Amino acid sequence: MILADMHNHTIISHGEATVAQMYEAARARGLSWYGFSEHSPLPPGYACPLYHGDLAEDFPRYIEEVSGLKDAASPRVLLGMELDWIPSRMPYMRELAARWPFDYVIGGLHFLGSLAVGSPKNWGRGESEEERRARFAAYYREMTRMVRSGLMNIAAHPDFIKVRCPESFHAWLDMPGSLELVREALRAMSECGVALEVSSAGLRKDFAEPYPAPAIMRMAAELGVSISFGSDAHSTADVAFAFERLAAYARSFGYSHSVAFQARQPFTLPF
Repeated sequence: MILADMHNHTIISHGEATVAQMYEAARARGLSWYGFSEHSPLPPGYACPLYHGDLAEDFPRYIEEVSGLKDAASPRVLLGMELDWIPSRMPYMRELAARWPFDYVIGGLHFLGSLAVGSPKNWGRGESEEERRARFAAYYREMTRMVRSGLMNIAAHPDFIKVRCPESFHAWLDMPGSLELVREALRAMSECGVALEVSSAGLRKDFAEPYPAPAIMRMAAELGVSISFGSDAHSTADVAFAFERLAAYARSFGYSHSVAFQARQPFTLPF
């Protein structure tokens, strides 16, 4: 059994349930640790049309509500944040990561420059396969920089860029040199103590594959990269989603422990 779900969202951003409702779902699933990791407020010039309200204004309420659950016994609550990696706004990101007493920070690579990599409007609108391959390469170069920034404890959904084009992504992985770019990002995780998120969110997509893909998991295991489990839940039904399948997936690559973080320090959990 996976004991900790480290990646979860609430109605504060674009989830469907409150902090209290998500916590009750975690209790019902029998988790020992539950990490809230709400999206970070975006800097000026960036926006997510999916957010319900003003995240910058509402985020302190999220901190207060999660902090109010810290004395709960089962599951134990961890305060986290999914920080959008925007390298042109380094001072903004550093200040945000230091503003509250986070147990951990997840690095979310959702933007390549001004390109929102998960947005359907940026895929299938006439770009060539060559352009897609260039995006994939840029994504892993940026992931390496993100991991080495020192801001993150966990690298979220490490092949999220496949979400709108899984066939193109897998074809790119098979091309000479592609896996070496991925390996550089994984090597950075190993050297910097950043955990690779193994996420069941991909199992809720049409391609029904976890994040990350098997080729990436295999390299991570070879390099000794630690893993962290997350559902990327946006509703109570998503909490600990398909964790039995996720545990079997990780075990198939030789993993038997995951990591969680408290006061930014890792601790291991068997599964």
